[in-house]
Amino acid sequence: MYLAHFKFDAHPFTLTPNTKFFCDLPTYQEALNTILMSLAQGEGFIKIVGEVGSGKTLLCRLLLDRLQGNTVSAYLPNPDLNGREIYKALASELGLSFPEDADKAQLMRLVNAELISLYQAGKRVVLIVDEAQVLSFESYETIRLLSNIETESDKLLQIVLFGQPELDVQLNQPRLRQLKQRITFSYHLRPLSRDELDAYLSHRLSTAGYTWGDLFSKSARSLLYKSSQGIPRLINILAHKALLSAYGRKKTAVKAKEMKLAIRDTDSAAQPFWEWGDRLLFWGFNIIVALLVVLSIEIYFSVGR
Repeated sequence: MYLAHFKFDAHPFTLTPNTKFFCDLPTYQEALNTILMSLAQGEGFIKIVGEVGSGKTLLCRLLLDRLQGNTVSAYLPNPDLNGREIYKALASELGLSFPEDADKAQLMRLVNAELISLYQAGKRVVLIVDEAQVLSFESYETIRLLSNIETESDKLLQIVLFGQPELDVQLNQPRLRQLKQRITFSYHLRPLSRDELDAYLSHRLSTAGYTWGDLFSKSARSLLYKSSQGIPRLINILAHKALLSAYGRKKTAVKAKEMKLAIRDTDSAAQPFWEWGDRLLFWGFNIIVALLVVLSIEIYFSVGR
């Protein structure tokens, strides 16, 4: 596509979470520090909340890379499961063998025995649940009961929940108050600031092998920030489309024109002020023309009389 044109080694703005392109910005470092500190203290539940496209899945994968040594990790990327299926998925993540038709009680005994065995071997187990806002009440209860597995002093399973803001709405239900009370640490991922956007673009471009100066003009970056509202996924989508537009126009840099084309082509992008300005100018011009026509007709008939 445009790799050779811009002298990239790889596409800098793909949507697939890739830890190679992770930009160590304050909000991600704070979230990661919150998780690692909580796990080190033996806390049972940790919650990370962020808007759609804010980088939660990438943070999940980075956390999995950081959990090494004496930690056994289990990752549930699609937790739209019932209670039995959650035990089954956890058993699989722990490398356990079990009959395909094993019921929930059998899976519970198997998982509990393995957690005790790992604890006795000096291992800690961390369950990471992505997209936790889609969990059913049964699934929340299953996860809460899993957190009950403990010795007199230690949790045998620590749980990190990643979810969209709807996760907080779910946990505010009275019937989930027991689970909510067990969440000792939480963090809310915020959108990138204007300065962080510049750092984010620079990091991803340099990681992709670009070392030829400013690829995005200042005006293009300003439009990108206003339209993406600092959400990394939208930044990636708009930056990619703007690069495609520049490539198609045989340009070696992205200017405001290319960014405007990318924004117009993206339904999920916020409506920038210049779109409203264009519309007001259009309708204002048409209203003035209509008034002039009416005035001309009035003058014509007045002179005629």
